[in-house]
Amino acid sequence: MNDIADYNKTLGKPEREIALALEAIIKAKLPKAEGKVWHGHPVWFLDGNPIVGYSLKKAGLELLFWSGQSFQTAGLRAIGKFKAAGIGFASIDDLNAKQVEKWMREAKSIQWDYANLAKLRKLDKLTDF
Repeated sequence: MNDIADYNKTLGKPEREIALALEAIIKAKLPKAEGKVWHGHPVWFLDGNPIVGYSLKKAGLELLFWSGQSFQTAGLRAIGKFKAAGIGFASIDDLNAKQVEKWMREAKSIQWDYANLAKLRKLDKLTDF
């Protein structure tokens, strides 16, 4: 499986509904981002740097922003040991499109350099924020 549409087809109906809504928002707000299945999940990249993606979790679909801990818009929880943050959606009713769109705007302007993390062994700011 290497295509986002194929990934979405594997999801149950409630999760697929969320995934399709998220995919539409991501494509609208990050039109220059390259989307692909990476490490088994849909991820969108700007100039090779991972920006946003989603994956199936026990509680529903989780939306992850690689630099989300640096966002100003509330509602995301820290994930992992770097700068990622995300939010889970158990149903389409949990998805607030306006809030997701705000995070998308921040995702464009607030980026940590994940593309070079392995080489540098640390995160550097990729954008000025």
